[in-house]
Amino acid sequence: MQYSAVTFQFDFDLDFASDLFVNELAEIGFDSFENTQNGCIAYIPTQQLDKTAIAQLVKDFAYPKVSIVDISDIEDKDWNEEWEKNFFQPIVIDNRCVIHSTFHHDYPHLPYDIIINPQMAFGTGHHQTTSMMLQAILETDFTNKEVLDMGCGTAVLGILAKMKGAKHVTAIDIDDWCVRNALENIALNKIENIDVRLGDANLLKDKHFDIILANINRNILLNDMPYYAAALQHSGMLFMSGFYTDDIPALIAKGNTLGLHLSDRHQTDNWAMIKMRCEM
Repeated sequence: MQYSAVTFQFDFDLDFASDLFVNELAEIGFDSFENTQNGCIAYIPTQQLDKTAIAQLVKDFAYPKVSIVDISDIEDKDWNEEWEKNFFQPIVIDNRCVIHSTFHHDYPHLPYDIIINPQMAFGTGHHQTTSMMLQAILETDFTNKEVLDMGCGTAVLGILAKMKGAKHVTAIDIDDWCVRNALENIALNKIENIDVRLGDANLLKDKHFDIILANINRNILLNDMPYYAAALQHSGMLFMSGFYTDDIPALIAKGNTLGLHLSDRHQTDNWAMIKMRCEM
């Protein structure tokens, strides 16, 4: 898949505003981000690049002084090498799970050892949302559970769920690049009984799960929650992240209309994750 890179400059020093801007970029199709000294570089499949939408987002952003420095197509490259050089270092979750890549050699040996070669897919555990989801999985009994990893990216959540005893995992993503990367990571970890599919929530028709993991973004979650609720077994659990603490009330309210009720919530910085139980 051909990607384009858009370089942005921020003339403010507000971490939460930077996160907010990146979140809004994700909502118009950007799927990978690299921090720079004065802003970020955002990556998007070239076929989804809409320069008018980008310019409008910059114009309407709540915190002014964001500027577009450059828009360019990028050649296919060894993304594992790029991550190794720039910012993917081993990460430890709760001193029980370590996530590293094939090029890492110095990392602790823990009960749950996950190999991730991320390419362009989101989900190494470094972002607060992924980290909170991984922590929630570590705290949950997945023995013999049917699990959905929705918007799977690298499939790191599904892989850990399988390591925690899940009977079967279905991993779904709308991006064929992510699907290929998920399959690679599943093979690297020698995991069985994870099916990876290309598509969206429409694939959930007539499917049933004990636990659904969805680390996406607020708007997609709100749109897809009816599909999740319909696919959950009675007393099944929905774990969601990819949104800000200010978004929690809207997600809870939507869930309540679907028979989903808040079970737990966590936040790191301004990012949040919630667990909801199906009581229908």
